[in-house]
Amino acid sequence: MWDLLSFLIWTMVLVGVLFAIGFGAKLYLSGALPFGPLLGGGRDRRLDVIEQSNVDGRRKLLLVRRDDVEHLIMTGGPVDVVIETGIGAHMPAATLARATVATERSTPDPVAEPVFSRPARTFGKAVGEN
Repeated sequence: MWDLLSFLIWTMVLVGVLFAIGFGAKLYLSGALPFGPLLGGGRDRRLDVIEQSNVDGRRKLLLVRRDDVEHLIMTGGPVDVVIETGIGAHMPAATLARATVATERSTPDPVAEPVFSRPARTFGKAVGEN
């Protein structure tokens, strides 16, 4: 009788210790320990996912913050795409001056040249043929 009771008690103690070790390891790996600096896990996090939203079954929009600058990224398609960078970044003085001048005048800004330009596609001609 006492053998069975001591076996059950030791089994419950062992399960409790294993649960505590697993929970502590999860907290340590996520960096959420309140006494993290004592164990070396107290450094500041520079990267964080602020928001995420599902576009469809495969693709996902992520709002990522790195060093107080946010970036909008679409993942899960054939390629991962950076949609917008520098959200919330401090604008340099020259850019800020241009933005205020552009909003004050009535004529719109000229259209910017595309970053990646390529020649128009032609049907029925080989590449490099005139």
